Amino acid sequence: MKKDIKILIVDDHPMIVEGYKNAILSMNLENYSFNIDIADNCDNGFQKIKKSSVTHAYDLVLLDIKLPPSKNHKLLSGEDIGLKIKQISPETKIIILTMFNNNFRIHNILRNIDPEGLLIKSDVNSDELIKAVETVIADPPYYSHTVTKLLRAQITNDFILDDMDRSILYHLSIGTKTKDLPNYIPLSLAAIEKRKRSLKEIFDVSSEGDKALIEKSKEKGFI
Repeated sequence: MKKDIKILIVDDHPMIVEGYKNAILSMNLENYSFNIDIADNCDNGFQKIKKSSVTHAYDLVLLDIKLPPSKNHKLLSGEDIGLKIKQISPETKIIILTMFNNNFRIHNILRNIDPEGLLIKSDVNSDELIKAVETVIADPPYYSHTVTKLLRAQITNDFILDDMDRSILYHLSIGTKTKDLPNYIPLSLAAIEKRKRSLKEIFDVSSEGDKALIEKSKEKGFI
């Protein structure tokens, strides 16, 4: 008798959802059949996950990061949904599929959610998705090519930066001015400037501006 695998796809793009669904249903696995539900925003996704956790929890959730927020704005993205899944349905496996491909965001997703699968959408075709689903069901984790490159770069990196350092580099890279960083990072301006000086020493950057620091940190895979 085949085992029924209960899957929820949470994505607000109907064509993408249809592609995922068709790829999964085309899988020819002797021991499994698939029952697929769909949600297109944080509210619908969370409600379905909460309801299923009481009866028959989802075996697998395919989760986009960029989603319409919940009406009460307590769930702002798929990242918040992923955290809720870990809390209320820890046996459910998660594959995150996202357009975000900068190292800062990938690092945060891996650290905060620790999904069984993480795929960058630009890496994904039907074969890649099928392979990810098969692997996560049988023996996770599964990471797409871009994620694997990041992990390899971090393993071979001599630099050790904490989350505050990464946040500083990320916000500088998207154009945030140093004087405004305390609005995004829970540190005083003096503490941030001290960390910037330390980062320039770590990356062996001598110039006064931030451009060389940003370029070096990108080169080393931190943003």
